[in-house]
Amino acid sequence: MGGKALEYDKVEKILYVIIAAVGVPVNLVAIVILSRGKCGLSTCTTRYLVAMAVADLLVVINEVILDKIKYHYFNWSFLSITPVCSVNAVLANASADWSVWFTVTFTFDRFVAICCQKLKTKYCTGKTAAAVLATAGVLVCLKNVPRYFTREPRTIIDNVPWGCDTVDSYYTDPGWVAFDWFNTVSTPLLPFAVILLLNALTVRHILVASRVRKGLRGQSKGENRSDPEMESRRRSVVLLFTISGSFILLWLTLVVNFVYYQITGTGNDLNDSQYIFHYVGILLSNLSCCTNTFIYAATQSKFKEQVKSAVKYPLNSVLRLINKSAP
Repeated sequence: MGGKALEYDKVEKILYVIIAAVGVPVNLVAIVILSRGKCGLSTCTTRYLVAMAVADLLVVINEVILDKIKYHYFNWSFLSITPVCSVNAVLANASADWSVWFTVTFTFDRFVAICCQKLKTKYCTGKTAAAVLATAGVLVCLKNVPRYFTREPRTIIDNVPWGCDTVDSYYTDPGWVAFDWFNTVSTPLLPFAVILLLNALTVRHILVASRVRKGLRGQSKGENRSDPEMESRRRSVVLLFTISGSFILLWLTLVVNFVYYQITGTGNDLNDSQYIFHYVGILLSNLSCCTNTFIYAATQSKFKEQVKSAVKYPLNSVLRLINKSAP
């Protein structure tokens, strides 16, 4: 590892602490506020957003705190015992998969709601959302269980295995090579492609529907009338595109990095620039777990009002106590 890579490691140590410090509270806020159901969102949308916030919180805990921060600050702690860090490897990857695939299920739900009016009444329900999320959650768990067996101790001290190195056979055994490819394709390549496709189809549908409605309402002849249905659809589209757009931007580096490795055949021996590019991609993918709450606050006025109320409540309570105790 060269000088630039070492400098990046120093910066990364600080950035992961910031991500943890921001990610835990903002996702807790999103979970609490969305779960109350007072943000003017449908039941199915609320369930998807709550599931995404829970998954993002788990990524911050398992991937950022128990893996990255542990590596940088507490490398030889209880968490470094081989069975413990092997379990955490499973949980960290499962959490990332939940975050990604819950975003996909939300994107598909909004695609159906906007583009498939006949299917909307049957699919876009709270019951369907719960079933879809539960199915995706179980499949992600089953997919990641084999990861536990890809780890081996780095050293053994007093009969206690320490460290979590990847077993050598993971890079050569056809079964493990296929497993690695399956994992990479399923997260993030396939979700990335699916979200791009669904958004493209949604944009196409919106443009066609907008032209038709304007023609029917006489706007093509210069009239300017409000359209409540289009306004409601606009709010739904803004929420969809900001969430999926944020996902695409923050995962793009990791996707480009994987494609680059496959084209060039680059192995684990990375130069400084390749090392930094690789780990910046991982950093940005973890950062994506902190953005959704800010997106809700920026795009959903009722969510913003609930956040303000939550912030004001303890302050008002303190002021009331002070006023009562004052002579």
